[in-house]
Amino acid sequence: MTMAKAAKTTFRCTECGWSTLKWVGRCGECQAWGTVDEAGSPAPTSVAPAPVSSRARPITEISVETAEAVPTGIDELDRVLGGGAVPGGVVLLAGEPGVGKSTLLLEVAAMRASSGPVLYVTGEESTGQVRLRAERLGALADTLYLAAETSIASLVSHVDAVAPQFLVVDSVQTMASPDVAGVPGGVTQIRQVAGALIQIAKERGIATVLVGHVTKDGSIAGPRLLEHLVDVVLHFEGERHSQLRLLRAVKNRYGPTDEIGCFELTEFGLMGLPDPSGLFLTGRTDPVPGTCISVTLEGRRPLITEVQALVAPTPLPAPRRATSGLDTSRVNMILAVLEKRNRMRLANMDVYASTVGGVRLNEPATDLALAIAVGSSHNDVALPVGLVAIGEVGLAGDVRTVTGIRRRVTEAQRLGFTQAVVPKPFGDPVPGIRTHEVEELSEALVHVSTRRAQGRD
Repeated sequence: MTMAKAAKTTFRCTECGWSTLKWVGRCGECQAWGTVDEAGSPAPTSVAPAPVSSRARPITEISVETAEAVPTGIDELDRVLGGGAVPGGVVLLAGEPGVGKSTLLLEVAAMRASSGPVLYVTGEESTGQVRLRAERLGALADTLYLAAETSIASLVSHVDAVAPQFLVVDSVQTMASPDVAGVPGGVTQIRQVAGALIQIAKERGIATVLVGHVTKDGSIAGPRLLEHLVDVVLHFEGERHSQLRLLRAVKNRYGPTDEIGCFELTEFGLMGLPDPSGLFLTGRTDPVPGTCISVTLEGRRPLITEVQALVAPTPLPAPRRATSGLDTSRVNMILAVLEKRNRMRLANMDVYASTVGGVRLNEPATDLALAIAVGSSHNDVALPVGLVAIGEVGLAGDVRTVTGIRRRVTEAQRLGFTQAVVPKPFGDPVPGIRTHEVEELSEALVHVSTRRAQGRD
């Protein structure tokens, strides 16, 4: 007689699908903690047919009117979303604590309330606290409904009673489902809550925004499945001591992912900045050594930024290297190129490099501006008024082209700049601005190569 082999229980990672015969706390493939759950017996190889919710139709007969985006009333948010919020679409908005997520969504909810009922469900604050913030922001409307709930079942009851056309859940980590075990914010609970909210949004055509927490490294808390389920993933970011806030689209089924929205955080709420370049420039009129203007691309939007450098002698055997808003390793690389390829003595100098306005510059297009700013401070020579520098610096001292170079130069010309140092070849000139094409860093440093005469006033 042959005995049937007993079915073995398997455990599978909910993040990457890795399976094992025994439970472990950490996935052996993606190294995620707490994502290994019991998978049970293998699924059957065949599935019995079941009734369909709606028959399949040719794609040319499908109406697109129900999927058209509705503007939220905030232009910068609509820019990132691709025109507005889509009925039935689910947006996940994540960001660090205190960056302004709840403030932004409360303003959006008040604006959308002018066209229909809006439901704002908070699991982190009381309704009184939300009302106080709404009064400060001027975000009051009779059709804006508030509810403080942490149960997904109670949230569904509020949706049935209000029948909103726009729903805000702040936040998804505070909601819990009574049908599954686990604490709120756990992997199982987030998966169940997100699935229920997405089903409600799709079935009833409700534009829904879910607020999500982030971890220490800035990634969205919870299972990666949450990002796959929603239609749009937005990151709201900004320095704690800066008024600038940037909204980026990480995933967008309804629009581009290379757009950003710029906001200024004030005591009256978030103000959209259609032209935020003024935040990144100093207001001085006289040229000062150690400053250089560049143009960076945030998504598809060119922004004028100012790079500052201070080079000073030091009595210490190990000179200081301090940066703010710039990549430290990239700054050290530029300093090494200046000392090796351009014979600039920096080994006995302290070098401080920073940006203006709290903006972070990580792209290589600002290399040339940083190198010129360091040379300007080292030689104590100010750059000509109205000059910008754009380009990447290689280890051989060469200047390389960057993406969107013409768009950057055009933006500089629009804001009144008259000269631009750019990599060669540039192509046809941009009317209204003179371009200096360079191949080597030494050619760009000609503008700051002559030291000022000593004994000046």
